[in-house]
Amino acid sequence: MSILKKASATIGGSMLLSFGINVFLTPYEVLDGGVIGIGLVIHYLFDYQVGLTIILCSLPVFLLAWFKDRLYFYNSLYGLCISSLMIDILQPSLRTVRFWAEPQPLFSAIFGGVFVGLGIGIMLLFKTSTGGTDLLAQIIANAFKLNVGILIFTIDFVIVLLGGLFISKEAIVLSLITIFMVGITTSLVTTKIIHY
Repeated sequence: MSILKKASATIGGSMLLSFGINVFLTPYEVLDGGVIGIGLVIHYLFDYQVGLTIILCSLPVFLLAWFKDRLYFYNSLYGLCISSLMIDILQPSLRTVRFWAEPQPLFSAIFGGVFVGLGIGIMLLFKTSTGGTDLLAQIIANAFKLNVGILIFTIDFVIVLLGGLFISKEAIVLSLITIFMVGITTSLVTTKIIHY
């Protein structure tokens, strides 16, 4: 696989991820799962930058990847840095898009999940990821021959339930819809049902 293809997939996937988070999820304090979800919880509670928080929360998983699979460590390090940077850098300009066409909560949960799932799936398809629990799921999926989308969905489900305790019941319901859409979209992309 060429470096150009991998770089293009990482940048394109990161832009889709940033679009999903900044346009659809944050207006209604909807969570995603994994480290992104943890970053969103911290953002909603303390107004910290989502991307920077994701990097800090991903450090333990990257330490595991360093010892378990150096290739995933290096590939995901680029994915983590670029996606986190895109989330924070594009946030001000995407806020304009958000105010221009304020989506309804259910619509936001569904389409936010689709865009995040597309971004994650494209990166995973090209052997990179956003790091965090996506990286952990990729390591587990490869070790046990499991579907990475299902693993991500399971991890996301647990994090959304725990994170929702700090937000609201409505946020939990919307967030569960989001992670369902992320899981389905990621599974479709990584099993190559959707072709690029």
